[in-house]
Amino acid sequence: MLPDHWHLTTDVEDFLARAGAFLRSRPAPHTTALTDIEKLRLPGAGDRLLGRLETEGEIRAVCYLTPRGRLGLTPLNAGAADALAVRLSALGRTPAQVVADQDTADVFASAWQGHTGATPKLFWHTHLYRLGTLTPPRPHPDGRAHPAGEEDRELVVRRCREFCVEVGEQPSIDLIDAGSWDRSRFGDRHFTFWRTPDGTPVSMAAVTSVTGGMVRVDPVHTPSRFRGHGYAGAVTAAVSRAALRAGATDVVLFADPANPTSNALYQRLGYVRLTDCAGYRFAYGRPA
Repeated sequence: MLPDHWHLTTDVEDFLARAGAFLRSRPAPHTTALTDIEKLRLPGAGDRLLGRLETEGEIRAVCYLTPRGRLGLTPLNAGAADALAVRLSALGRTPAQVVADQDTADVFASAWQGHTGATPKLFWHTHLYRLGTLTPPRPHPDGRAHPAGEEDRELVVRRCREFCVEVGEQPSIDLIDAGSWDRSRFGDRHFTFWRTPDGTPVSMAAVTSVTGGMVRVDPVHTPSRFRGHGYAGAVTAAVSRAALRAGATDVVLFADPANPTSNALYQRLGYVRLTDCAGYRFAYGRPA
């Protein structure tokens, strides 16, 4: 049997021609890879590196390194993670962070520290959910879902910034404040507001475009003054239903393990926990 081998390339289209079917084969656990790699196809996306792990011609996993140093991985065992760390180190590549399912992020962070001395620090830990049977919230709050239009752009940006302040997402705050909305993780989202009968926008949810059959709901946010009325559940159910109608086979979302309210809400709506995901940042040189 031939050993596992990493094939690395900077050609996104060639990579997708070879590995696209693998990514689409498990759209829910591959949610981040699907959306991140789609962004790498855009003109002017910058320097990037993509790779596929093959055994006897069969793809076992993929990796990608974005221009901003985000290393994304599909599930890997410790040996494959170590082999990738060796390859990246030999190429002089220095990822700023790694994001993956929890086990993969752990083994790569350990391998990378072993080969480079970089110190990993956990910055992201989340539950990944996939929609099973959608169950609309009961009781249903008054109002209706209203897709955001161009006239709502200022409100969308303001509410996203409020969300980022609440969750401590400083990189996105910096991009928003710098006027770089399109470069933020929200720039390619489709937003919907839940509006009360008098038109007040009380809750917001966004979704990605359908990619490989997958849609991710992200973010969901209700300002504190409007909470406790079921608006978040109503708008999440609305965008989830719309995603299914748009042809999505897998509707997913992330939830902070430290927020029992949101986790319970998503489960009541029919979302089923798949796995945990994690992200590590790497500090190079002497630890601070």
